[in-house]
Amino acid sequence: MAERLRDIIVASVALVLLAPLMALIALAVRLSSPGPALFRQWRLGLNARPFQLLKFRTMIHNAPDLRNPDGSAYTGVDDPRVTPLGRFLRATSLDELPQLINVLKGEMSLVGPRPDQVDQLRFYTEREKERLKVRPGLTGLAQISGRNRITWEQRKALDVEYVERKSFWLDLVILARTVPYVLLRKDVHSRGCDRANLGAPEIG
Repeated sequence: MAERLRDIIVASVALVLLAPLMALIALAVRLSSPGPALFRQWRLGLNARPFQLLKFRTMIHNAPDLRNPDGSAYTGVDDPRVTPLGRFLRATSLDELPQLINVLKGEMSLVGPRPDQVDQLRFYTEREKERLKVRPGLTGLAQISGRNRITWEQRKALDVEYVERKSFWLDLVILARTVPYVLLRKDVHSRGCDRANLGAPEIG
């Protein structure tokens, strides 16, 4: 209950304060390339319940789905589907701001494992499914421990570790450490071949 109250208060205040910036970003996205300002994609939520995650669009509209040879999403820094503005939004994590709405709706929390695409559930081991016992978050233990630089297995292990260690103080540490990660753009891009979501096609 305390965590949910925290999420509602922080997300509400943040949305009010960031509303002008978000409006400018939405306008810039619309002007920079044809298509909507936002894209929605089904992701795994609490107890594997799907929800529609919101982001500012960073790819060309109706971008094709590019995959690595192993079937994982292509996440290269030279991805031709990503617009110039989209690269900036991703590097600064500004594309994630609409997820404050997901937090306000109770589909996400401020802190928790990042939500995977629904079709990634088939790759989960039984232990990795433990990460679905909490709401997905805007940031998490994996995001301050390497972000895109770490592998799928390392990310899932950190997500499960978070679930096992979850506490108010751990959330506070993660939130505090997220700030320099975002400002310094640490580990934003990687040529690693994990099954992360960043290469997923964006359908407006």
